[in-house]
Amino acid sequence: MLTTVTDEEPARRPERAASDTPASHSVSLERGLSILDAFTGDRSVLGIADLARAVGLNKSTTHRYVATLTSLRYLQQDPETKKYFLGPRAVDLGFAAIDSMELTRVTGPLLQALADETGFTVSVAVCDGPDVVYVDRRRSTRRTSLAMDLNLHVGSRLPAYCTSMGKVLLAYRDPAALRQILDHTDMARRGPKTITNREQLLSALAKVRQSGMAVNDEELAPGLRSFSAPVRDRSGEVVAAINIAVYLTLAPTSVEALAGRLEAPLRRTAAEISRRLGHRPVA
Repeated sequence: MLTTVTDEEPARRPERAASDTPASHSVSLERGLSILDAFTGDRSVLGIADLARAVGLNKSTTHRYVATLTSLRYLQQDPETKKYFLGPRAVDLGFAAIDSMELTRVTGPLLQALADETGFTVSVAVCDGPDVVYVDRRRSTRRTSLAMDLNLHVGSRLPAYCTSMGKVLLAYRDPAALRQILDHTDMARRGPKTITNREQLLSALAKVRQSGMAVNDEELAPGLRSFSAPVRDRSGEVVAAINIAVYLTLAPTSVEALAGRLEAPLRRTAAEISRRLGHRPVA
């Protein structure tokens, strides 16, 4: 049985003036969506008190909204901690959003062509706080493919600081936003060459801005290398990054040799995706 939530529930935050609220505006829907919006990459599990503070409602009202969202499978509750996390219906909406993005409509054929040309797995990701989120991923169809699955898929998240796409996306953030992201980043060692020092990472990001390409040399995992380039929209803003992932066991050569082989097709593909998104480089 669903819990009923009405528009008349009292809230702590100031209500809209009647003249400012369209007749078609649903306060209940707004509150329910604000509860879902409270869940983020670094706040993925929240209790009733956490949610009440985040959305400005009292605990009783918040609990009724949460109960409804849970019954509809937009939220799930941990039976031990009694806290909540996003449920399968919310996940479905996320995937539907990814599928409808202009970016993913553009990238598919171009990523597949790049994967087939190089023989390696190619991906595109966007930034979400301290993480990158994979929104498209293509493997080569060549019979002699050198692609590796890496156990990643559309919707997978990885820390930005130790991935090539993450370094591209961080490099082009404005200083204040970058500082806030790094303040919430645990720069733990994940591979033999992970950059764990903030100043060293900032120096690496400066080099990415200068070269227009990022390299990951066993920073995320042993034996894994990747090369990434930025994707820009019509405003010139970097909105995504594409990369080519290479396992050392499949290409036992130097980073410089790999870059020499992969840089041109990678940059060409990133430029074409950007062009289709409306970006026009300044002459």
